[in-house]
Amino acid sequence: MKSIHKTDFDIDRKNNTIQVKRMFQAPAKHVWAAWTNPELLDQWWAPKPYRTETKSMEFRKGGTWLYAMVGPNDETHWCKATYTAIDPETRFSHSDAFCDEFGKANNEKPISHWTTRFSERDGVTTVEVTLKHDRLEDLETLIEMGFREGFLAALGNLDEVLA
Repeated sequence: MKSIHKTDFDIDRKNNTIQVKRMFQAPAKHVWAAWTNPELLDQWWAPKPYRTETKSMEFRKGGTWLYAMVGPNDETHWCKATYTAIDPETRFSHSDAFCDEFGKANNEKPISHWTTRFSERDGVTTVEVTLKHDRLEDLETLIEMGFREGFLAALGNLDEVLA
C-alpha cells in the first residue's frame, strides 16, 4: 500500500521545530496501532538496513519505550521515549532522548519533544508529527545526523506494514 501523497517535511529554525505530515490509506485505528504497539513499531520504525528492537514499552502517560536501532553490523543506538500525554487514537506526546541500554539519557545528544496527531477521513488517515527542540543547535544536530532521510525511509516502511 502506498501513501496517498508525498510526505511534507518542513523545518522551522525560528521555532526550533520540524513538522512532518503524511497520509495513509488505512483506518486510524490501524495507523495508531502501528505507532503504539511495540511488535508493529519494530517492523517499521528504523530505516533499512537498520532494524528496531524494543527492550520494554509501557504506552501510558509517564510510561516509556526503550528501544535500540540496530545497524547492519549489529551496532546499537539506544533511545528512550517518555510519554507525556495520550488521547487514544487521536494524539500522543513524548520526549525522545538518546540513551544507554538502561535508559540513562545521553546529555550530549539532542532531546526531541514529539506530538503525533492522527485524523481519519473516508478511510484515509493523516499523521502529523511536530518535533520541538529546546535550542536551535539541537535541531541542527538532529538534521545533521540524517533525521530527515531516516524518518522518511521509516514512514515508507510503515506503508508496507499497513498493507
